[in-house]
Amino acid sequence: MASDLNIFQQPSPNFGIRRGGVMPSIIVLHYTAMKSSKDAIERLSDPKSEVSAHYLIDEAGKVIQLVDEQKRAWHAGQGCWGEINDINSYSIGIELDYCPSAKCNFDERQISSLEKLLFDILKRRSEIRPEFIIAHSDMAPGRKFDPGMYFPWKKLSQKGLSIWPENILDLAVDWGKFKYHAERFGYRASRDTFDGWTDILNVFRLRFLPKQEGKLSSIDMGVITYLSNNWPNITNND
Repeated sequence: MASDLNIFQQPSPNFGIRRGGVMPSIIVLHYTAMKSSKDAIERLSDPKSEVSAHYLIDEAGKVIQLVDEQKRAWHAGQGCWGEINDINSYSIGIELDYCPSAKCNFDERQISSLEKLLFDILKRRSEIRPEFIIAHSDMAPGRKFDPGMYFPWKKLSQKGLSIWPENILDLAVDWGKFKYHAERFGYRASRDTFDGWTDILNVFRLRFLPKQEGKLSSIDMGVITYLSNNWPNITNND
């Protein structure tokens, strides 16, 4: 581990073996949506809950490891990213102690610790690239909304820990092209209906255009096209 990254161990019994012996190629970021980190740790360690994560970072920036990275934590639930549909087997899950009802920015101490942890993981695991650090909402559209609209994706991208669209052009609104580029980037609709694709539009905006509302727009088209062209998803189940 990085010398300036202190990680406290609090093992959770909630884990299994990564199916097929695969190693992680994705990092999924979550928020806990609980009253305190203590409550979150108790839930992530309760065998009855059947949920866990590899790491939890509390509001003050303390990093706690609950599950060894070699093991399969139970954080993602149903969903997929690109062609990967067993996200738990292919990912490392990081929980951030944060309650969305607060409607405020994440604590700087917490984000600083997250950056250190991500730097450390990416240094050790070259197969995980910045575009494979995703939101829980990205892989579970319509079901999950974390880490939410206040998460600083752009700031992380400036440090090589995420991606962010730049120099965006307004493009003609075309649902067919939106679907094509959304799938090429990695999104998968839970159902091929208007509601299913509206879920994709909403989680895409949640991450990249959090102030955007209403119908599919030219700026939506510009951003999703930029993402698809610059970071086409090549994850797979092999």
